[in-house]
Amino acid sequence: MTLEGIDGSGKTTLQKALGVYLSDLNPVITCEPGSTWIGEAVRRAIREHADPVAEALLFIADHAAHLREIIRPALSEGRLVLSDRYVDSRLVYQQVTLDGILPDPLSWLRAVHEGWTIMPDLTILLTVPVQVALERTGKRESGEHFEQESVLTRVHENYMDLVDEDPARFLIIDGTMPPDHILRVAGETIRFRYNESKKKIKRKKN
Repeated sequence: MTLEGIDGSGKTTLQKALGVYLSDLNPVITCEPGSTWIGEAVRRAIREHADPVAEALLFIADHAAHLREIIRPALSEGRLVLSDRYVDSRLVYQQVTLDGILPDPLSWLRAVHEGWTIMPDLTILLTVPVQVALERTGKRESGEHFEQESVLTRVHENYMDLVDEDPARFLIIDGTMPPDHILRVAGETIRFRYNESKKKIKRKKN
């Protein structure tokens, strides 16, 4: 299961709350980037405004390490995995940063991931107006390039394109709703999907 949304949408806050709300399921709480040793290289690339292609490849390398070191072992044990950002973040953010550098950034990003990544059973997408997100983060025309208003506007549009392609995978939640409401809707949906996936695995074994 994954949490997605533009910067300031409330993903990280929700993930922390879900760790408590779903504690009976003993979830693996993780994130991208930052859960592997490559995460620091990714953050350095962002800070230093690295070449967009190099930056994208570092994000992808971090994802590969994340899968190997955390996600695959957890899934093999039947654990619930809840990641703050995952593949979708690269598709929507790097699609913007690579625009004008590669002829078709989205196709390139998908091709690089093809054959080895694992798509989530459920992606919760928190949506908030870009202006609200900027107010929450306190960053308007300063900060890293991912936090610029023009970038976040395009990123939000890219997220909605992904939803249109695969609506069954996404649960869209208005990130401006009361936190308790967001937690309850997200938590119960995750619990239901996780229990359903366990039932499917059990039926296959039988």
